[in-house]
Amino acid sequence: MLRVAVVGSGPSGVYTAQSLVQLDPDVLVDVLDRLPCPYGLVRYGVAPDHEKIKSLQQNLRAVLEHEHVRFLGGVRVGADGVPTARLRELYHAVVYCVGAATDRHLGIPGEELPGSWSATEFVSWYSAHPDAVPARFLHGVDSAVVVGVGNVAVDVTRILARGAAELSATDMPQAALAAFEASQVREIHMAGRRGPSQARFTTKELRELGTLPDAEVVVDEAELALDPAYGDPSGLAPAQRRNVEVLRGWAASPTRGARRRIRLRFFLRPVELRAVGGRSGVVRFERTTPDGHGGVSGTGRYEDVPAQLVLRSVGYRGAPLEGLPFDAGHGTVPHLAGRVVRDGAVAPGEYVAGWIKRGPTGVIGTNRPCAKETATSLLADAPALVRRELPGDPLALLRAAGAEPVEWAGWLAIERAEAELGASLGRGRVKLPDWPSLRAAAGPAAAVDVQDPPPLL
Repeated sequence: MLRVAVVGSGPSGVYTAQSLVQLDPDVLVDVLDRLPCPYGLVRYGVAPDHEKIKSLQQNLRAVLEHEHVRFLGGVRVGADGVPTARLRELYHAVVYCVGAATDRHLGIPGEELPGSWSATEFVSWYSAHPDAVPARFLHGVDSAVVVGVGNVAVDVTRILARGAAELSATDMPQAALAAFEASQVREIHMAGRRGPSQARFTTKELRELGTLPDAEVVVDEAELALDPAYGDPSGLAPAQRRNVEVLRGWAASPTRGARRRIRLRFFLRPVELRAVGGRSGVVRFERTTPDGHGGVSGTGRYEDVPAQLVLRSVGYRGAPLEGLPFDAGHGTVPHLAGRVVRDGAVAPGEYVAGWIKRGPTGVIGTNRPCAKETATSLLADAPALVRRELPGDPLALLRAAGAEPVEWAGWLAIERAEAELGASLGRGRVKLPDWPSLRAAAGPAAAVDVQDPPPLL
């Protein structure tokens, strides 16, 4: 019987498990994750006020509850965990669905000042990721700058502009909610170096900014008009055309004097962060202009924008996993139809899916065909892979070596603890925000000191 390990329980990992059990009813799949909680970015990346998208967890849950699928959380793979070579010994095949774990940097002076963060760090904090930096993101902030014009940039802009009363209805951790209750943020600039017709956000996300209570969106029509496609968007793709039409509507609307103001800025490239009082205080932008080839060039004209909080949202990159080949130029693992390639040859029994396979592109649904392609490749190889005799049940061998996997029952215990925490606070479910609370909630089987990882196998 074919045994497969899927490393990563986000959408790409769960869709891979789903494709495997749908295409081969006899396969046994263990879905491993270094966190004790499943769902990856659906739990820790989707904004807390996006309940419809977060409800996707129910679809992922159905896969993880399949009789031939087993969730094993709290299992680190690679450095300080189970070596990839040992994992390969325990299973006939291993599929790595480890995402794109690092943020791109701006590469400008002052980027490391206090108050300058990646959007991912900010999202991890308000989403209760156990690795989140316990920073005072909003303390002393009245003006923020978000660099980037993709959906993540829109998410963090929207959350900054929401009132605490709206956020209290979400599963945001209590400490983050308290910080938003005390927030004095009044001005949020979201800036991109190119024009509105080239922005990466979706129209649905963009429109949401205009529906926030006690917040208004301000755009400068003269700035928008620098985009050659702004005057006549008919030649744009439908999604970009709709974006431009939304922005045109806001440009024609008078300001209302709301409590919070969102300024959507274009053709601005950050060139320096300047300190005020030992922390980020001003972002210096250079005005850009279209270069006629889809890019922009600098004009030598500058604008300073006050900002005590600067969040960069300019893309992601895959990070190498110890024991796997890695293409540093693309931030991916080399592969052929999902089969890992080592030194120009396919590595038997090793596969990839998701962002580590194709790069950080697409939406959640893009992972479905990507996962199916990999699962199809794996099952085509299965007759040769299954000939190798395995040493026994991988779970028993993991435990024997000192690992303490959090099984599905442990995750259900975490869910119950989060529901109880929310009830005690007069809220709905509230996420547990750190490793100790998650480990304690999962029960004795997960009570491993996170500062003292289990011995390597």
